[in-house]
Amino acid sequence: MRRRSALLAVPALMLTAAGCGKDTKKSDSAASNSPSPSDSPSASPSATPSATPSTKIVSGPVPAVTGGTAFGSKPTVAKGTGTPSTDLAVKTLIPGKGAAIASGDIVQVNYLGQVWSTAKVFDTNFGKAPYAFQTGTQAVIPGFEQAVIGAKQNSRVIAAIPPALGYGTTGNAQAGIKGTDTLVFVVDVLNVYTGKDSAKGTVVPQTDANLPKVGTNTDGKAPSLTVPKTKAPTKLVSNYVLEGDGKAVKASDTLVVQYKGVLWDTGKEFDSSYSRNQVTQFPLSSVIPGWTQGLTGKKVGSRVMLVTPPALAYKDQANGPVPANATLVFSVDIIAVL
Repeated sequence: MRRRSALLAVPALMLTAAGCGKDTKKSDSAASNSPSPSDSPSASPSATPSATPSTKIVSGPVPAVTGGTAFGSKPTVAKGTGTPSTDLAVKTLIPGKGAAIASGDIVQVNYLGQVWSTAKVFDTNFGKAPYAFQTGTQAVIPGFEQAVIGAKQNSRVIAAIPPALGYGTTGNAQAGIKGTDTLVFVVDVLNVYTGKDSAKGTVVPQTDANLPKVGTNTDGKAPSLTVPKTKAPTKLVSNYVLEGDGKAVKASDTLVVQYKGVLWDTGKEFDSSYSRNQVTQFPLSSVIPGWTQGLTGKKVGSRVMLVTPPALAYKDQANGPVPANATLVFSVDIIAVL
């Protein structure tokens, strides 16, 4: 069962205008039974059109960046001149390297947003913590997401977003955005995490015949996970399969992971990020206790095998494909801390 923790601050580019309250309702879906994101903001009908218009992307016009032109520097952007396009205008200012961002990828960015007609900055996170979101989840306004799709890590893009791909005719009063405003964003793409990412640590021998064995492949594909025909442990097991060299995870961190979960009794898979070809992000404080306890202190870049007894999972309640009183076995690749 996932928990929602309140969002203390919501960037203006996000679709929701208010934080999420705690959600204690049960779900019958497999996704809600797994340790998956619990803070994904929901779209506000008053903030965006009910259906995203089909998008034609053009190269301009976009305003000039007059200061802070280097990647990572807070930009200064001129006021827009003339009539902005009714299509999404996107221009790459600094090309990056690597794979192009695709739907489902987790992207970490710095951004600055202002109004075309006034150059009034309504939101920025330059000088603050990077902002991360998963494309394809309606986490941000449509024009912002579509502007970064196809961009590469370490690239900078500028986009002029028409109202239909921003906040629609309602605008966003909290941010001072009218329903007729074209929005201008400068976005630096800091990191991109994809379904092909994998742990890359040093192999740690798995010598206990009474514990599951996890594959050590690092090609982004799901590792094998074999459960022995023995009695399940009654206490949490958290062992390295691959030991990375990154910093130790804190219980307060938000992680990017690849994972696979099977039932101890049958070895049957009940959930996997690999099956969706997407990495997953979540606050470690908002998942089942076995994950919170078992991953705290482990190093970024590692693959960890978890055996989670019922008391640290779903206890005596069935959750979708997970029966009551089930011991769960996971392989977890800790890709990054956001």
